Amino acid sequence: MHLDRVAPASAATAPTITPTPALIAAQPSIATPISGARRHRWTSRGTRALRQSIGLIVVIVVWQLGARSWLGTTTPAPTEVVTAGWDLIKTGELWDHLAASTRRVAIGLSIGIGIGLVLGAAAGLFRFAEDLVNAPIQVLRMMPAVALVPVFIIWFGIGDPFKIALIIVAPIFPIYLNVLAGIRGVDQKLIEAAESLELSRVELVRYVVLPGALPQIFVGLRQALGIGWLVLVVAEMQTTPVGLGFLMNDAKEYLRVDQIFLVLVIYAILGLITDVAVRLLERRFLSWRNGFEGR
Repeated sequence: MHLDRVAPASAATAPTITPTPALIAAQPSIATPISGARRHRWTSRGTRALRQSIGLIVVIVVWQLGARSWLGTTTPAPTEVVTAGWDLIKTGELWDHLAASTRRVAIGLSIGIGIGLVLGAAAGLFRFAEDLVNAPIQVLRMMPAVALVPVFIIWFGIGDPFKIALIIVAPIFPIYLNVLAGIRGVDQKLIEAAESLELSRVELVRYVVLPGALPQIFVGLRQALGIGWLVLVVAEMQTTPVGLGFLMNDAKEYLRVDQIFLVLVIYAILGLITDVAVRLLERRFLSWRNGFEGR
């Protein structure tokens, strides 16, 4: 029997099935696989976030136990540090210091990272620019931030310009090195494939070089942000009237060890927040990358 000889059932003889709520509920949901995938994704994220928190929880527990036993009375417990922070929050003093420090870091890092990106991109794309820029960058990179403090005080005084200038210098070097390495590390086969498609210079940089260099650029960005917070500590320890460094110096003068540890914890939290922000940006812009993620 051929299938084309089978007459289709007429509309009059075809049974009519009226959908009922029970029948609809019994039908398999098309969105079930998607919902299951979403639940699995959120579950895996929650599990990983829990794993990432275990290390910090262990450190806090060991710190709490050690402050009550082998670390002695010179080390405050986390509960005492939290109490000291709450006292400063109630007076509003902590917010003033935190706002001043955050403003300095934001201005300094914005300018410094911008300079590093421009210099690194120029050196990576043009041999002539690398020949001009690389030697001075390498010389300045070997100068520690502490050694620049007296020079910058002579140039800019002891106000905010000195602190911001010191923060500007610090992130230039890691950004420059990683941008340069990222551009030069782009696979030559990709460059040849783009040239075979007759892409322009701008298109080559936009669609091939920049995406290929982004992973290394994000590494430099994470390093630059961490160095920025470290240099802020050095800058604010130099006769500043407001800021987290002033709070630490003041606590040192009055032997407030709990406030000293409070400032250290705040620096650590701010550094962690900036690193997490970069990781989120990295996940957003590097979602196309398929690399080894570990087990």
